[in-house]
Amino acid sequence: MIDLFQFSYMQRAMTAGVLIGALCAVIGVYVVLKGLSFIGAGISHASFGGVAIGVALGVNPIWSAIVFCMLTAWGIGMVSRRTNVKEDTAVGVFFASTMALGVLIIGLMQGYQVDLFSYLFGSILAVTREDVITTIIITIIVLACVWLFYKDLMFVTFDSEMAQVTGMPAETLYFLLISMMALTVVMSIKVVGIVLVSALIVTPAAAAFQLTERFHIMMILSVIIGVGSCALGLILADWWSIAPGATIVLISTLVFFVCAAFSPRRRKVRFTGKGS
Repeated sequence: MIDLFQFSYMQRAMTAGVLIGALCAVIGVYVVLKGLSFIGAGISHASFGGVAIGVALGVNPIWSAIVFCMLTAWGIGMVSRRTNVKEDTAVGVFFASTMALGVLIIGLMQGYQVDLFSYLFGSILAVTREDVITTIIITIIVLACVWLFYKDLMFVTFDSEMAQVTGMPAETLYFLLISMMALTVVMSIKVVGIVLVSALIVTPAAAAFQLTERFHIMMILSVIIGVGSCALGLILADWWSIAPGATIVLISTLVFFVCAAFSPRRRKVRFTGKGS
């Protein structure tokens, strides 16, 4: 195993994987508890449009995807909160339109050379030094926001209406949360790709939710599962010459089913059901 890390590409991939695993795990706790999984899926597919715009303009697709996904997240939030349109409906509209925009732009480009497959399904073994630096910067920004607004975000996650009543800026915190989701989604593209990124955000947190009802313990367990899945998935993918992104997601999914099988929450429900 140690021999694997003699190669610079593996060092970069592991660094990016660990950072993204931790980042997705932290944001995933809020996503799972607040029921924002569908928004995460919508933002992840919106990144396809952002990547296409970046390619068309000749700029780094990751940076264009960050801007595009942030605007998409805000658009979903504005439409769902300022109109009579429900949140899942707004996500569906943006989900389809942003993907269609990406397909249209790619179709209009002549002599398209960029490997779109790597954006759809990830290319963690091909991450560059610049990708790692960008990942570090975004991870620091997002985790700093979580640390600064930890209690506020937790309050809004569990009871946004009560938070609003007590004078807390619940709507601002909501937009902050979906903005952090957008940043996390885009930075995860290199690891598992557009198609699988929502699974990397949701699954570790969902697995941790099976084991505890305490918020901070859930976050710690989610990070352990997310980072462990990324590290182990990367190593196994390199050994067996299989797709790293899919391997990472499948490992985290396996962990989820194991956690669900031995969940104290499940045993409590079973015991309550027998007692009644």
